[in-house]
Amino acid sequence: MENIRRTKVVDVLKRTDFGALVNVKGWVRTRRGSKKVSFIALNDGSIIHNVQIVVDLESFDENLLKDITTGACLSVNGVLTESVGSGQAVEIQAREIEVLGIADNTYPLQKKGHSMEFLREVAHLRMRTNTFGAVMRIRHNMAIAIHTYFHEHGFFYFNSPIITASDCEGAGEMFQVTTQNLYDLKKDDDGKIKYDDDFFGKMTSLTVSGQLEGETAATALGAIYTFGPTFRAENSNTPRHLAEFWMVEPEVAFIDLNDLMDLEEDFIKYCVKWALDNCMDDLQFLNNMIDKTLIERLQGVLKEDFIRLPYTEGIRILEEAVKNGHKFEFPVSWGTDLASEHERYLVEHHFKRPVIMIDYPKEIKAFYMKINEDGKTVQGTDVLFPSIGEIIGGSVREENYDKLKHEIDTRGIPMKDMWWYLDTRRYGSCPHGGFGLGFERLILFVTGMANIRDVIPYPRTPGNANF
Repeated sequence: MENIRRTKVVDVLKRTDFGALVNVKGWVRTRRGSKKVSFIALNDGSIIHNVQIVVDLESFDENLLKDITTGACLSVNGVLTESVGSGQAVEIQAREIEVLGIADNTYPLQKKGHSMEFLREVAHLRMRTNTFGAVMRIRHNMAIAIHTYFHEHGFFYFNSPIITASDCEGAGEMFQVTTQNLYDLKKDDDGKIKYDDDFFGKMTSLTVSGQLEGETAATALGAIYTFGPTFRAENSNTPRHLAEFWMVEPEVAFIDLNDLMDLEEDFIKYCVKWALDNCMDDLQFLNNMIDKTLIERLQGVLKEDFIRLPYTEGIRILEEAVKNGHKFEFPVSWGTDLASEHERYLVEHHFKRPVIMIDYPKEIKAFYMKINEDGKTVQGTDVLFPSIGEIIGGSVREENYDKLKHEIDTRGIPMKDMWWYLDTRRYGSCPHGGFGLGFERLILFVTGMANIRDVIPYPRTPGNANF
């Protein structure tokens, strides 16, 4: 083949220099035609759309043509021409074709539709489908939006450790890290595992959150954000839970509750607008194929202010709904944590817009949240979204050493490895707060996908660590 510099499909579809000789490389999505001409839909992942390759069958070797099947990888040299058919502005009249990779007849991604469950069984190939190509391009764009937002607003990107000796959430659902032989762990006289000769000399785990370390950075740099993988060893097989997922966690010094809610709302609206401005081709595909209301719902987020709702008022609304005949699977009463069905009722049925719920009972929230003057509630903030439920969880943190220490002691939290966290309340403590955004939950909302396992390349869930 003549050596012509490759043009990505996303770029070749924009060109108008008809008659130019171009090279494209990609994978065959479909091939159709007659005895004289074949039409090959070629895609290289750079855009949802394919470029059509027009092949005059009399000009090519029959053995080569046999290898051009769905899934095969091709390099094509040809003449850029204006398309005479509908659906695309340009096509390529093939001059030379090289098959870079043959796809045998067991290739699982044929033209027929495939279920999401089946595609998870071939996760190493599912990114080649239109749906998952769109999801992954949107995922990339959301990551760029997040970094851009915080950079433009004066935040510093901070890398918190993945291996940690602390449990931020206090739930104990953590994956342990060890170099020891798990079948021959050394124990002391009381039967407890000895970590003396382990790599770190103590029990360590994969992090559930970068928040605690992020707080230390915020009290030095003013405003930071972390963005990285986190891990929860929670045996949850729901469409909203993963064992390995990504978290975005900004932390800001000198912020109060109202400023924190402003930040949460402004940040998430920025991300949604970025998707609408930069991912419309993929969003339109997903809107047509996955969720007919997707684009309308995204645009709706930008149109109205989020509702700011005290927990007590939220419970009153839910109890009133029960009185009026609405049935919830889980009971509603003051002091209980809200289930996803309760959150979605408030967002989708009652207010019909996103809600930021505040002032939760302290017993159902983390030890580090600032307690209100009533002594019963804390300055926590949960941002609740349609279709998702909680998408952001945040709070103003308790900056007073004595109050924080009292809460730790009252809850019986083992803090022998957390002296450094308390130290930040002893040396120049300041009011501060922040939130955590589950990145995959944001992608769920922006793509309209129904299961969180379908917005991350290789999902890790109970009983599943394939690929």
